[in-house]
Amino acid sequence: MNKNRFFGPILVLAIVMLALYTGVRLGNVFSGARVSTPDQDNLSAVMEYISKFYVDSVNTEDMIVNILKELDPHSIYIPASELQKSNEHIEGNFEGIGVTFNMLNDTVVVLNVIPEGPSNKAGVSPGDRIVTVDDSVIAGKNIDDEKIKSLLRGKSGTKVRIEVRRIDLDEPVPIEITRGKIPLRSIDVAYMIAPGTGYIRMTGFAQTTHSEFVEAVDTLHAKGMTNIILDLRDNRGGLLEQAIKITSELFAERKLIVYTEGRAFSRENKYSKGKGKCGNDSLIVLINEHSASASEILAGAVQDNDRGTIIGRRSFGKGLVQQMIGLPDGAGLRLTIARYYIPSGRSIQRHYDHGATAYREYYGELEMRWENGEYVNADSVKLVDTTKYYTSKGRTVYGGGGVTPDVFVPVDTGSMPVSRAITSKILRNYAIVFGDRHRKELNAVANLPQMEQFFKKNNPFPEFNSYIKSCGVRDSEKEIDKSKLFLDRYLKVYISQMSPMSDLGATFLLNRFDKTVQKALEIINTQKTEDNV
Repeated sequence: MNKNRFFGPILVLAIVMLALYTGVRLGNVFSGARVSTPDQDNLSAVMEYISKFYVDSVNTEDMIVNILKELDPHSIYIPASELQKSNEHIEGNFEGIGVTFNMLNDTVVVLNVIPEGPSNKAGVSPGDRIVTVDDSVIAGKNIDDEKIKSLLRGKSGTKVRIEVRRIDLDEPVPIEITRGKIPLRSIDVAYMIAPGTGYIRMTGFAQTTHSEFVEAVDTLHAKGMTNIILDLRDNRGGLLEQAIKITSELFAERKLIVYTEGRAFSRENKYSKGKGKCGNDSLIVLINEHSASASEILAGAVQDNDRGTIIGRRSFGKGLVQQMIGLPDGAGLRLTIARYYIPSGRSIQRHYDHGATAYREYYGELEMRWENGEYVNADSVKLVDTTKYYTSKGRTVYGGGGVTPDVFVPVDTGSMPVSRAITSKILRNYAIVFGDRHRKELNAVANLPQMEQFFKKNNPFPEFNSYIKSCGVRDSEKEIDKSKLFLDRYLKVYISQMSPMSDLGATFLLNRFDKTVQKALEIINTQKTEDNV
């Protein structure tokens, strides 16, 4: 008999009960629910017997991890040492110095500095090479990104000393930085993509996401926005509460957004408040195979209520709700406590009949979608649940495996380079070299028209061939010619990320060629034409 499976249910219950006993309470997502636990004396006795008499010593952490694997794919144990890092994307900030960096020839190159952040205040500039951290040399040491992050991050208020080299100076520059809280924005891009149409990209659902969304919407409304393209592609989800608040802003009337239900939690409906800030705007939501959890709630609520058009490819398929429970030693238990259902009554959770381990490796499912042709052909989408559900206007929809878009857009395979010889690393490295050469002009780029003017004056492409030859890539001229559009596009994207325009500039360039975004604009223009007939 597998000893982990034998002790599993008992140990999980004991952990949950101990967490509750020590004062940790479930959140208020399910306001009316109460947790019932088995007889505490029996649990205490069993755990005491294991502790005192079990034949071998027991590694509690390993047991917990193995037990949770047998429950579902999203119930996980987080050691105390990893808990803070795992919560950063939920809290919407981390503690550090506030730079983005890349490696060039084993040297850390600062790509960008967060405005008003600790590094910006201390005098760090884009293009700086970090050669030492607290008197330890890191340049030329082939140190990986995670190690660099661990050296530069730290508690707010603590200091770190670095030395940087600049291309226009002979001597290194010493800089002392006082670490601080660095915001992790969920909405990294929001701009007017066309007259009357705003584009908003949302990368997650953290504690600050609703306020970020309101700020972005107010700004775009002031610029004349009446149509919204909300980009949730690659959005892995986050806080359910934030997803509900943001979805509520999209409805002019009171509508059911989602309901949750679990063994210990009775059904609880969540409705829009009515009179949302965007209730009268036309709406398009973009999703893909990496849109999961909270982003699927939003897309599903829009689709089931016939509020807008969903464009892209079938979403990931995560319909389980987790609650974080703090454990006595500072570790965390993220336990699945309910399922959520979108307004038509369908669950979008894909199956995990073969166990959580197979499901995780079944990130393989995304590979299977590729092999089945689903990324390039809408007819290849395989229905997991053939039960018919209906939107508010009577359209048929299906559950069990993600949200299927109203308008399918295939993967743009034609934009990929012909060979892997010219890698992303080579492109990024050349972007750094080009950025160094034009650092003063690049740092002066403060808006989108200036960025366009910069690239008209400074074309990065002509010298790229000689650069990749220096990297040892054979037949580079032939390769570049075949992939010219792709390479030119991404060179400019990487270079723009090193300017003050950063993500906005990069996204502006990408959206010009993005087939999903262009389809959204086409639908908006068609709707405008029909409205004027």
